[in-house]
Amino acid sequence: METMSMMKKTCPLYQNKADRGTAIGGIISQYLEKKCELEDHAVHLLFSANRWEAVPKMKEHLLQGTTLIVDRYAFSGVAFTAAKQGFGLDWCRQPDIGLPKPDLVLYLTLTPEEAAKRGGFGGERYENTPFQEKVAKNFEHLKENNWRVIDAGKDMESLHEEIQEITRAVIKDNKDKDIEKLWINHDYPVKKRKSLGEINTNQCMGDQLNVK
Repeated sequence: METMSMMKKTCPLYQNKADRGTAIGGIISQYLEKKCELEDHAVHLLFSANRWEAVPKMKEHLLQGTTLIVDRYAFSGVAFTAAKQGFGLDWCRQPDIGLPKPDLVLYLTLTPEEAAKRGGFGGERYENTPFQEKVAKNFEHLKENNWRVIDAGKDMESLHEEIQEITRAVIKDNKDKDIEKLWINHDYPVKKRKSLGEINTNQCMGDQLNVK
């Protein structure tokens, strides 16, 4: 769960996972319910597109002073796709660069074994213990300074109180803050490598030295 806020709070607005009510969301829904098969790269881009089509409405609410509570977001999309064979975190981040950045990310942790005991687990694609364990490892790599880790195994009342305390403080601290962009200005580590031009230049210089 992630919350984004700007200006003063008027009332909270809840947005649940993928918006399955749009044309893109309808395709995602069929895929998650195992009613159709799609190539993994295409699926990832569809989830990202589903988030981007919500951005105008999200910004409208934020500029009106409404606090948004989003159940899953770009971090979830990256963590799930990167858990598949042949995918890396860097590639998976790319389509979501520039989305509205959350002021707070609440990371509710629960072991796959405990999750499996709860109703509904296993009904959709990706709801199996081995895959969920890979996803959990990816979330660990995605953590940033605005994340708060919460034990979701607590009783509901204690969990509710803890989340309320954290979110109220963040809303107060960010009431006049501009909407920032996600993963812009080196928000995440990038592996450094020489560019093709640098490599070619060095090789040419070496050849010239050998000739001399």
